Amino acid sequence: MRLGFGKGNGVDPTGVLNAIASAVVVANRDGKIKFVNQATEQLFNTSSAVLCRSDLTDFIPQDSPVFSLIRQAVDEATLVADHNLLIESPKIGKHTVNLTVGSMPDDSDCAVLTFEPRSIAQKIDNQLLSRNSARSVSAMAAILAHEIKNPLSGIRGAAQLLEQTSNEDDRVLTRLICDEADRIVELVDRMEIFSDKPLERGAVNIHTVLEHVRRLAENGFAKNLTFEEIYDPSLPPVFGNRDQLVQVFLNLIKNAGEAVDPKDGVITISTRYQHGIRLAVAGGDARVHLPLVVSVRDNGPGIPQDMRESLFDPFVTTKPTGSGLGLALVAKIINDHGGVIEVKDVPGGGAEFQIMLPIYNRALAEGAADPIIINNREETA
Repeated sequence: MRLGFGKGNGVDPTGVLNAIASAVVVANRDGKIKFVNQATEQLFNTSSAVLCRSDLTDFIPQDSPVFSLIRQAVDEATLVADHNLLIESPKIGKHTVNLTVGSMPDDSDCAVLTFEPRSIAQKIDNQLLSRNSARSVSAMAAILAHEIKNPLSGIRGAAQLLEQTSNEDDRVLTRLICDEADRIVELVDRMEIFSDKPLERGAVNIHTVLEHVRRLAENGFAKNLTFEEIYDPSLPPVFGNRDQLVQVFLNLIKNAGEAVDPKDGVITISTRYQHGIRLAVAGGDARVHLPLVVSVRDNGPGIPQDMRESLFDPFVTTKPTGSGLGLALVAKIINDHGGVIEVKDVPGGGAEFQIMLPIYNRALAEGAADPIIINNREETA
C-alpha cells in the first residue's frame, strides 16, 4: 500500500519511519495491520513480519479506546488524539502512551497510529509535582499568615512604644525592628497569593487578555523589544478568570523579556485551536478537553537542562534578585483553570511556554457535565 510519499526524491520512506522513536502503525478500520516501523516491534515485542499478518486485537483488548479512535479518524477523515492512554495485554505488557490517529488521504479505509513512548501526560508529571509544591506553599502561607503576622504586629507595636521614650541611638534600633517586621509581613503577603481561594470563572476573550498584556509590556519592561503576534481570530472564549490570566501572561512575557538580548529580542505570542486533545484527570477516568493553545516564545538562550525538572517549583530562579515565585504562581493558576503548561526548546535558540486551556460553554460554567469538544462541536458527557 502507499504511505503517502515516494522515493522520487531519493528518500526511502521506510527508512524515515524506522528512524522515528515513536511506534507507527498503519491499520484499517477493523484493526488489520498493514505496516509497522521498527519502534513498533519494540513496543509490541513482535517482529514486523508477524505484526503485518496480525490484527491489533491480537495485542490490544477490543474494548480499548484505540479502536474507537481509529473508527473516528477513518469515518470523519480527521486527526484525533488521546493522552495518558493505558494499553495492556499479556502479549505486550502494560504501557502508558500518547496516541495520535490520523486518516490516510490515499486510503479512506486506513489510519496511521502513532504511539509516542513519552506522552504529554508523562512530560507533565514533573509539572504536576511542581503544582503540588505550590499547594504546599499555600499551606505554608496560611500558617505564616496566622502564626507570624499576628505576633509581628505586637513586636512592631512594642518597638513603636519604645521609640517614643528612646534616645537617638536607640531609635535607630527600634526603626530597624519596625522595618524588618514590615519586610517579613510583605514576604508573607506575597506568599498568600498561593492560597486556595475559590476561582471565579467565566467567558474570557484570550486575545483581549494578550493585547492588554502586550500593551503593558511595550510601555514598561519590554519597550525596546519586538513583538510578533500569530493569532487565530476564530477562537471561542476561554473558561477562565481574566485577571489571573493577565497575571499568567504578564509573568511569562516578563520572563521572556528578561531572557532575550535587549538589542534584538523578539517575543512571539500565538494562539491556535487543536482538535482531539484529551488529557486524563488525576484520580479518575475522566478526560478533559483543552483545545485552546496559547504560546509565548522568545529568541533568548533557552532554559538550562538542569533546571527543567524544578522550573515550576517555588523559590527556584536563575535571576540574582528573583524570588522564584513567578513560574510557580503561573503553574498554580493554570492548574486552577484545569489547564496544562509545558516548556519546549525552540530550534535555533530560545524557549517556548505552551498553555492548553478549556473553552467556555454554559454547561461547564453551571457545573454540569464536562463538555466534549470534537471538531469544534460541543456535546455533553
